[in-house]
Amino acid sequence: MAPSGRCLYSAVMTPEAQRRLHFARALRNNPTPAEEMLWRALSGVRPRFTRQLRLGPFVADFACRRARLIVEADGSHHAESPTDEGRSDALEAGGWRVIRFWNSDITDNLDGVVEAIVAAVAARIPPDEEIRFIASRAGSERRPRGRRRQGPPPAPPASAGGEA
Repeated sequence: MAPSGRCLYSAVMTPEAQRRLHFARALRNNPTPAEEMLWRALSGVRPRFTRQLRLGPFVADFACRRARLIVEADGSHHAESPTDEGRSDALEAGGWRVIRFWNSDITDNLDGVVEAIVAAVAARIPPDEEIRFIASRAGSERRPRGRRRQGPPPAPPASAGGEA
């Protein structure tokens, strides 16, 4: 971020690209309860997933770039949506695989949804790569960022001039 708080690239972004960027940020900052649950489960999966990834004119709820897999968490307003079908077709034409889960499936059967997602990732990465789950950092103390020194400041260097 620039000191002004604006994105460094905003000066070279088209107004439409800036609009999509702000839209993706708004989605990332205001997830649905189902998206939040799914993110907590997927954030520990390796290869990594990302949230609200911008792909051309689209924003994917979750994406694994390594497996080129998009996971959509859909509410009932997406039922048999021709817009969603066209969007999926365009993303799949770009080499992505799109899988969708209803919000109710995520809230009622999170383990089953994660299992299906992991199987889809496994099918799209090389056989010698493994899928790992890393431990959550929840409840652990975070280390401070930067170079903060513990204890008293270091003593000044001894002068080499031989003052008397």
